[in-house]
Amino acid sequence: MNKFKKIGLTALAGSLVATSAFAGELTASGAASISVGNVTGSSDPSTGKNFSMANHVVFSGSGELDNGLTVSTSFELDNGDEAGSGPFDSHSVTIASDSLGTLVFSGHGGSSAASAMDTTAAGDIWNNTLGITGIPAGAAAGNDSLFYTLPSMVDGLAVTASMSPRGSTANQGTLTSYGISFTGVEGLTLNYAVGDSGVAGSVVESTTMHAAYSMGAFSVGYSVTDDNSSTNPEIKGLQLGYTVSDDLSITYGQETIGKTGAADQEVEALGVSYTTGGMTLGANTYESTNGGYTSGAKTEKWALSASFAF
Repeated sequence: MNKFKKIGLTALAGSLVATSAFAGELTASGAASISVGNVTGSSDPSTGKNFSMANHVVFSGSGELDNGLTVSTSFELDNGDEAGSGPFDSHSVTIASDSLGTLVFSGHGGSSAASAMDTTAAGDIWNNTLGITGIPAGAAAGNDSLFYTLPSMVDGLAVTASMSPRGSTANQGTLTSYGISFTGVEGLTLNYAVGDSGVAGSVVESTTMHAAYSMGAFSVGYSVTDDNSSTNPEIKGLQLGYTVSDDLSITYGQETIGKTGAADQEVEALGVSYTTGGMTLGANTYESTNGGYTSGAKTEKWALSASFAF
């Protein structure tokens, strides 16, 4: 072995030894819930009352390197993960510093800069077995994606960008998103995001705008999300909230989903939430009209839930 190889291997070995361990911590957190719901009307699944449960545990580890970078990893165990294979679900690695910003690589379950903001002001209440279809396309995210938050430039202003290479899918192409969030005024949050989805040659761009303001016990939020596909679907969301006490809150939500040449779909929801310790009890009612863009269709649902955090 020549001297240059010996020197290189010695330096590499020293580097590995120097960086193989550093001060850090490992934590675990989780949640579980039990719920029951009942759907009647046009989208009645004819299963009567539906009991369900959910649970997951998240393991997180983090530490600071000698060069000042903070490195953390997160791994979720969830028997009911979205892929249906369980028990392994979302996992990611995060590298961050005050001067360089924050970079998150998500092997599974990540969000894009746009999808992190495209939940409606009402909280996507349409997604409750109410027969709603034709929602605007969400920006691509998920597996093997990169999410970058720029370093702080102005107090209260956060700028994010993301990339989903999609290299394993033929003709998918690289999809990008960016988002801007402003929280520089007490009680006010303003979000704007643009992101891509679809395949190469047929990419759809979606846009989200969201404003929320809270003052004392009252809060209000409004959002608009649409995409530039041929039918130009759009969803508008409104939420009103009232905090009765530190434990009890009441919310009203409304969403209108429309597209070119069809009657608007509408969803309304009323919810009550009570929190004590690590337990939250919830009661919600929902009503949708014109579901599936079918004029006159009507669906109602009620749901009760108990969730626990630990």
